[in-house]
Amino acid sequence: MIRLGQYLPGDTVVHHLDPRVKILSVVALSIVIFGATAAEILLISAFLSAVFAAARMTPAQALGALRPVAFFMAMIFLVHLLFTEGPPIPSFAPLPVKITQEGLFRALYVTWQFACLVLGAAVLTLTTPPSDLVGGIERLLRPLSRVGVPSQDLAVMIAMALRFMPILLEEYDRIRMAHMARGADFTSGSLGQRTRAATALAVPLLLSAFRRADELAIAMEARGYRRGPRTTLRELALSGRDLGALAVMAAFLLTNFAFRIAIR
Repeated sequence: MIRLGQYLPGDTVVHHLDPRVKILSVVALSIVIFGATAAEILLISAFLSAVFAAARMTPAQALGALRPVAFFMAMIFLVHLLFTEGPPIPSFAPLPVKITQEGLFRALYVTWQFACLVLGAAVLTLTTPPSDLVGGIERLLRPLSRVGVPSQDLAVMIAMALRFMPILLEEYDRIRMAHMARGADFTSGSLGQRTRAATALAVPLLLSAFRRADELAIAMEARGYRRGPRTTLRELALSGRDLGALAVMAAFLLTNFAFRIAIR
């Protein structure tokens, strides 16, 4: 099962790109998504589909990356659907809640926007090894070291946070299955009962997270990890392929800007 934060080895042009190129592209794409209109989201979705195709990833793998945030997507959809003012839709009149045209459109748009943000981040984590991700973040943050910011330590912290996501999700699944094997029911009963049953998973999950963090700290100390300047096994250098990817990203951003002007 594909999870957000997981790395999938591959031999594609996207996998072989410099991590700095992918990180900057994801940051730029995220900024564009935040300010995108509904029409621009369609263009961004087509671009993300082309990137996933270039990385030889299937639609099932893309859906797998969205699975961990499915609950938040559902909540975003329902909040905008139920609490946006406007004229009600007649076909939904028998329902006990008022559903408006603006609410339905806003719910679909914001949920789709959030999904594009997650998929953009998934492309980065699925195609970039952890060591390359740390190196790329460190090189991008290196200018901040001149003002006392520990760029290497920040890079390690960010990379570990990203890589802990699939581990915690797997641990959640194991704990949930263990509770269900002992008779716990997370699918039936009232909302309060299901909430209390799900809350029972929080304590063992937190204990597991702290235990793994402690084991990681011990492993890093045993391997001589210390703060300070360090060398890397592979020095990053931009190639023609990386410059081409930057040119493609710049062309997409210009196209999106022109598209925004044209639809006004």
